[in-house]
Amino acid sequence: MHSVVASASFSAAAVSEETALALYRAMVRARRFDERALSLQRQGWMSGYPQFSGQEASQVGAAHALAAEDWLFPTYRANAMQLVRGVPMSDILLFRRGHATLSDSDVQDLPQAVPIATQIPHAVGAAMAADYRDADHAVCAYFGDGATSEGDFHEGLNFAGVFDAPVVFFCENNGWAISLPVQQQTASTTLAQKAEAYGFDGVRVDGNDPVAVWQVVTDALEQAREGDPVMIESLTYRRGAHTTSDDPSRYEHRQTDLPDWRTRDPLDRYEGWLREAGLLDDEQVEQVQAEVATELEAAVESAEEQQRPDPEAMFERVYAELTPPLDGQRAQLQAFLEEYGHPDPVNEP
Repeated sequence: MHSVVASASFSAAAVSEETALALYRAMVRARRFDERALSLQRQGWMSGYPQFSGQEASQVGAAHALAAEDWLFPTYRANAMQLVRGVPMSDILLFRRGHATLSDSDVQDLPQAVPIATQIPHAVGAAMAADYRDADHAVCAYFGDGATSEGDFHEGLNFAGVFDAPVVFFCENNGWAISLPVQQQTASTTLAQKAEAYGFDGVRVDGNDPVAVWQVVTDALEQAREGDPVMIESLTYRRGAHTTSDDPSRYEHRQTDLPDWRTRDPLDRYEGWLREAGLLDDEQVEQVQAEVATELEAAVESAEEQQRPDPEAMFERVYAELTPPLDGQRAQLQAFLEEYGHPDPVNEP
């Protein structure tokens, strides 16, 4: 029997005070980063930005469960996960300005996948390779509920089930794929139960409870390392727009069908829980806020010191020889740059 379980309250799992406070600090870092990145985008500092406010507990809990040697295959909204994994704030900001690489080679994270679900087969392939090599690490594929409507999702899960790949599929279900409610994406009662069709376990968890997510992902990774893949459906809610090019006012009714625990602010909720448990006070909150503010300022300054990449670099490392359509696009770009000039290497906000 493949398990499908749910949690809608803070987990009673054993968690140390150190871990509980580390989860809190990571959530504050993620929230403040998201707020600053949104502000920078509105100033024209970057062309676009996908907000994740409201999903901090889900991402932070999952990332804390991953071991350093585990691999993460993230989607474009994985900023909170990558911050926990050790990716510098400045790197994530630079990615949004067109830079392609991570400066910290010790972080086992691939670049964020912007096309929906394309990272899922890649993650499964990496997990199969780990199995062939008798490696001890697992792989985590992170994606949103909208990705479950893509063919890559089904192909990836099918391969994982057939070949016993050590992979955890971490799906954040915030109820909406841009403006499309999950009820119009699938007739399944849950997304987690889709794992049953591929022969492995599916689990639901309260994604606004970082401790519960940490525990569920920890257990799933242990299971995956034994050759039993797992799919996790983390129930959460995106408080802001899908991206900065989205207009959520066109579907403001989107939270009316979700329970209160799904739509409440997870940071406020978790902070209240820590205070009630006697693990957090005003002084600690102020200290964390100050440390994060200092880190953010340094990250923005570091990113602004980097020259913007050459626009023509986007055509490199795609094919050994450019295809005619890409060659034509490069010629169009060259003509545009000749007329309007290259971007100013000085990074004005």
